[in-house]
Amino acid sequence: MCADHDSDGLAASPDLANSQACGQGLGDQRRVYREDGPMLAILAKAPIPGQAKTRMIPALGAEGAARLQHRLIEYTLKTALETTSARNITLWTALEHDHPCFVDIRQRFGVTLRPQPEGDLGVRMHAALCSAGGPSLLIGTDCPILDKTLLKTCHKRLKDADSVFLPAEDGGYALVGVRRPDPRLFRGIDWGTSSVMSQTRTRLAELLWTLECPTTVWDLDTPQDLARLADMEALALEILP
Repeated sequence: MCADHDSDGLAASPDLANSQACGQGLGDQRRVYREDGPMLAILAKAPIPGQAKTRMIPALGAEGAARLQHRLIEYTLKTALETTSARNITLWTALEHDHPCFVDIRQRFGVTLRPQPEGDLGVRMHAALCSAGGPSLLIGTDCPILDKTLLKTCHKRLKDADSVFLPAEDGGYALVGVRRPDPRLFRGIDWGTSSVMSQTRTRLAELLWTLECPTTVWDLDTPQDLARLADMEALALEILP
């Protein structure tokens, strides 16, 4: 997730304190890896005008920003399905859980929908990772350069590392993967700042977890990012409204 995460969060589950148990008592689970790869959680806000991709509104207007959010959700789902079976994907919804966009995605792609819980980004991410019941990856919908090759790389790196992250240029991250969830990973993080990834590295060191960071990415968050995307013509055609 990004340092700011204007667009996407996570879904339904208990708060951080009550979910402590799912990070404990797992014995040798860190050595267990699904033959068909890790579970994948995707955090997505409903494409509601005025509430989605709000930082894009000065450039696209409220309706245009919502259309962009819709396209990003669909693009992310299509990319995910190139590497992960639909039965292993959960789309964690926010704002309006029965939005037509989400209903259509469930019918077309066959993925599971779950509503995000109350709480900050750390609570919501832990809830999604905890629900997977084993190694899992979690992404948002703001990073169109997260393609199938990079997603496959993250799948593979998680086989041998305790965690895998894709740091973002803004100081956050676009992907987190863990072999087992632990709420301590997300405690004391200043969400919405450029310190998110650096603070997360500190938490990982405290947990004595190994870390893989295949590359650094950028998110589609601001009007300036639109120009960057426009330079990638094929990708821009799929995503820009």
